[in-house]
Amino acid sequence: MDALTIKNIIIGILIFDFIVERLLDYLNIKNLSAALPANVANVYEKSEYLKSQKYQKEKEKTSQYESFFQFGLFLVLLFQGYLGGLYDYIASYVEASSALSNYSFYVSNLLFFGVLFIVSDILSAPFSIYNTFVIEEKYGFNKSTAKLFIMDKIKGYVLAIIIGGLVISLLLFLIQRLDTSFWWIFWIFISILIVCMNMFYTSLLLPLFNKLTPLGDGELKDAIQTYCRKENFPVDNIYIMDGSKRSNKANAFFSGFGKKKKIVLFDTLVDQHSIPELIAILAHEAGHFKKKHIIQMMVLSVFQIGVYLFLLSLLIKNENLSIALGASSNSIALNLIGFGLLFSPLSTITGIFVNILSRKNEYEADAFASQTSSASDLGIALKNLSKKNLSNLTPHPAYVFLHYSHPPVTKRLDAMGIKS
Repeated sequence: MDALTIKNIIIGILIFDFIVERLLDYLNIKNLSAALPANVANVYEKSEYLKSQKYQKEKEKTSQYESFFQFGLFLVLLFQGYLGGLYDYIASYVEASSALSNYSFYVSNLLFFGVLFIVSDILSAPFSIYNTFVIEEKYGFNKSTAKLFIMDKIKGYVLAIIIGGLVISLLLFLIQRLDTSFWWIFWIFISILIVCMNMFYTSLLLPLFNKLTPLGDGELKDAIQTYCRKENFPVDNIYIMDGSKRSNKANAFFSGFGKKKKIVLFDTLVDQHSIPELIAILAHEAGHFKKKHIIQMMVLSVFQIGVYLFLLSLLIKNENLSIALGASSNSIALNLIGFGLLFSPLSTITGIFVNILSRKNEYEADAFASQTSSASDLGIALKNLSKKNLSNLTPHPAYVFLHYSHPPVTKRLDAMGIKS
């Protein structure tokens, strides 16, 4: 396939995806209902419900502006061939440098990705700042400061350089040494990395951004330990995370395996919910573990990555793909980007199936919590979480089908038999 045809296919995919996403956004906002769903009416005031809808509309408006900006910018980059031009400029500079010329293959590709990452982040920063310090502030969520925001950015850059740089460097090394056979060795590496990230994320990475404090002795810890013993769910690592230093939104999660297993509760969650509600939330997380959902999703993710890497191996040396993006010759970095664009429809399709499975898992975890704890307490917890987080109670079914990893709260309440 010649470069012009590839370029036109990529542009067609981008335009189609943009139109579909904007249509879904429109349907989702239009589906906001003036009528409060019956099964949450006992915890919502009418004013709170209207506030949640106003919040959703403001967030969507900002998201639309960002989407139009990104779409327009990317079309210009594609039509004018600026991506390829940037790579050619960096490659020629590196090759002309006597200190870097011996490593030009690695340095050119790494510098290209580094420049793209930084420029992309800078361009998206105004939208992120507005969302955090205007919208989230207006609705009482934001607790972050300018200093914290900047420090988070700096830490994110450092992690991206270290982890991202090492991963990309290994990929480039394998491609250079093994040609198109690189994919299966890199697949093994990524699979190990995914397992390690799941096991050590809360121990190594999360503390760089948040403080984790072991849950102290008291009624909550006693209740958690009692539940865990009853359900043969041994977990000694229970932490409170200072999520309130950035936002008033509440959450909880479970990570790791075996002795590395951890339960992390946001301090906002503990402050906003009763102990029975917190035990019901814990029971939901325990349900994911007992039903082996975490391992299931991890295996699925590893399988998906293997398929994508194999497909990538078929195009990684395709010079026409690089030329389609504006380069003068073959570029591994540009082919990685081109592959992502060409196969984005496949990514969307697999994402739909993953979301279907994820929503099924959420229903199963809810059922487990209802059986081992209390459906009533879990229902109250879900309602209060939705109210506090100003969640969309009436998302459009098409939007849910494509984008939701969790069922809407009203559907979860229906599945648990909670009608009011």
